[in-house]
Amino acid sequence: MHSAPAAAGPEKPLSALRTLFGYVRPYRGTLIAGGVVSFLGGILGLAAPLATKEVLDTLSAGGDLTGPVLLMAVLFVLAAALHAGGTYLLERTGENVVRGVRVGLVGRIMRLRVRELDQNRPGDLMARVTSDTTLLRQVSAESLANTVNGVLLLIGALVVMVFMDLVLLLVTAGVVLMMMVCEALVLPRIGRATGQAQAALGEIGSDLERTLGAFRTVKASGAEARETDLIAGHVDLARRAGYTVAAWHAVATMTAGLAIQLAFLAVLGVGGARVLSGDLPISSLVAFLLYLYYLNRPIDWLTVGATQLQVGLAAVHRVRDVEQLKVEEPAPVTVTAPQGEPGAATVEFAGVSFRYREDTELVHNDLSFVAPAGSMTALVGSSGAGKSTVFALLERFYEADRGSVTIDGRDVRDWPLHELRRTIGYVEQDAPVLHGTLRDNLRFAAPEATDEQIRQVLELTRLDSLLRRLPEGLDTAVGHRGTTLSGGERQRIAIARALLRYPRLLLLDEATSQLDSVNEAALREVVADIAGTTTVLVIAHRLSTVASASQILVLDAGKVRASGTHRELISDDDLYRQLAATQFAAASVLEPTGPEA
Repeated sequence: MHSAPAAAGPEKPLSALRTLFGYVRPYRGTLIAGGVVSFLGGILGLAAPLATKEVLDTLSAGGDLTGPVLLMAVLFVLAAALHAGGTYLLERTGENVVRGVRVGLVGRIMRLRVRELDQNRPGDLMARVTSDTTLLRQVSAESLANTVNGVLLLIGALVVMVFMDLVLLLVTAGVVLMMMVCEALVLPRIGRATGQAQAALGEIGSDLERTLGAFRTVKASGAEARETDLIAGHVDLARRAGYTVAAWHAVATMTAGLAIQLAFLAVLGVGGARVLSGDLPISSLVAFLLYLYYLNRPIDWLTVGATQLQVGLAAVHRVRDVEQLKVEEPAPVTVTAPQGEPGAATVEFAGVSFRYREDTELVHNDLSFVAPAGSMTALVGSSGAGKSTVFALLERFYEADRGSVTIDGRDVRDWPLHELRRTIGYVEQDAPVLHGTLRDNLRFAAPEATDEQIRQVLELTRLDSLLRRLPEGLDTAVGHRGTTLSGGERQRIAIARALLRYPRLLLLDEATSQLDSVNEAALREVVADIAGTTTVLVIAHRLSTVASASQILVLDAGKVRASGTHRELISDDDLYRQLAATQFAAASVLEPTGPEA
């Protein structure tokens, strides 16, 4: 059962904030510049009520209004221009932050240990790279700057209001304080609902990825409606969480707006009484009311910024979950040309025990064998005997719990990972072909391979006829997962890709299962030829493949039950005789005898 990445525990807000600041730190120069520009625009806006008071006082005195009016116009234009410039710089910073987080996440996912990926759903990981990082855009730049600016401008406005009238300031401060208490109660609920919405989006991505990965099976099974209903359930969860976010956001916005309106009414009542009593000039009351109206902007910044911060912290939690998954050591940036090291490699398993999880049975139990250099060793056994796990341990997708796995006498755990895998050519059972051109697929494991090397390998694997009929040759797109190719062609492309690495050890997991008998025989000859310079380990269910091996290992109950040649094992081992009479025979009967589809 796959699950979403699980954090070690609920991350504290301060820890999440430190993580968020870590994302922003590389771009702090642009962030500070955008914040300063926006702040200057706010300061100019702060002067507007004072300029209005000057206009009213000049009007009352019968003076010339040209200067004060021009001053107000200049203030408005400059404030608008500075606000626009600051907004651009902040949004630019947000885009840079998202780009940095996304690239870092993708790089980390690429280096995840196979065990970690086995325990997580790829669709949810994709959602964390896409939708969760999108939530960081505003919170990582605009909301941080606006929150700081909102606090500074709010303090600045309150300081100016102190000098205008202390009584009216106290009335205003009381209402604003009540608003802040309400906001403090609402904001955590927004964060929790956002986390639920993002988790539901991750489930949508996971289920959709699962369905598209078996698209033909879904259609052949008539399961379209069931799969749609399954995904729709997660869509409904996301919608309900979105409703909750919208409701609490509306409450937060309403609280802020209502606070300003109540403060306006209170100041108008108290201030009007003070004007009538002669304690306050009318121009001061108007200016104070304008400042109160002006408080809308910093309070709105604080409300939106705090709301976005809760949303962003929910995203940070999910991003941090991925960043805490265990990864492999990084490979060097430079890639060497596919020349390989001279000589085949010797493989030895000594007392190896391994299980995939602590709560599962042992797959290997004191497994020991030697595959001599320059030989072909076939692994046979019933399903679940641990044949493919041998390959996984050699590639260090997993590590043995006990015992040692060595190549040329060197434990695979002591090899630098990139060097180990550079030594091995690996052909998986399902022979994946990636979206792109034929050239892209062939050079996937050997980016520096030349066209001449590619053509030589295509001839070896009998793909030269495919190359001739493709309209654009090596540059022909092969479709998503190689849908334009037959199963046998995909298998031979995977083998050609492995051979282009010039490996010292070649691992073939059912590498000829989809080939017709003619191409299978030809490829078997190729494998036999390269076995002189490359050690070959092959998992086989075909009698023809097994019979040509120089050594056959019969795996059973996590151990090597018997070893020898085909003739020796037919004579000496009951299980091998049974496999030869049933499994191998069935594979021979079922193999295609005509040209591939």
